[in-house]
Amino acid sequence: MTVEVKFNSFQLSDEQFFQLCQDNRDLRLERSAKGDLIIMPPTGGKTGNSNGRITQQLFNWSDNNGKGIAFDSSTGFKLPNGADRSPDAAWIPLDKWQALTPQQKEKFLPLSPDFVIELMSASDNLETARKKMQEYLDNGTRLGWLINRKTREVEIYRQGQPVEILTNPESLSGENILPEFSLNLTLIW
Repeated sequence: MTVEVKFNSFQLSDEQFFQLCQDNRDLRLERSAKGDLIIMPPTGGKTGNSNGRITQQLFNWSDNNGKGIAFDSSTGFKLPNGADRSPDAAWIPLDKWQALTPQQKEKFLPLSPDFVIELMSASDNLETARKKMQEYLDNGTRLGWLINRKTREVEIYRQGQPVEILTNPESLSGENILPEFSLNLTLIW
């Protein structure tokens, strides 16, 4: 079960939050735009394996494509609205990566990824996950996939378009954001 810790009387600085995450590497921590701490439980074996398969496919495509950088679920992003989020998988174009300073590359990346994937685990709440996906879009993400293994549905989030829901797809296309990328979902279900 995800736990949200309110920070109404004081706020952690970006450096303090980063250090808290470094000091507690076994915890999955995020921070809302309001500064509240979000503590998520580790995933189970099936979700962990599925997430590994997702990142494997994204990294393989990214390595072959060479036009961007892929990230796994341990990467933090400082979104423009102030939230600190860690999508299960993400990708940014190479020019965004190269525009970052060496110091920025070592901390939570100060940007919203162009592409994100969130994989629902048994403890995730669908409405919370949907709000997180919308937050990514509101902060500049161009394409996002919310994968729900339990229902075998994928919600596709695109800039300026209604959410599209696919039932039991075998694969997903990276469209014009990740040209020629196809996620094989038979390995994920």
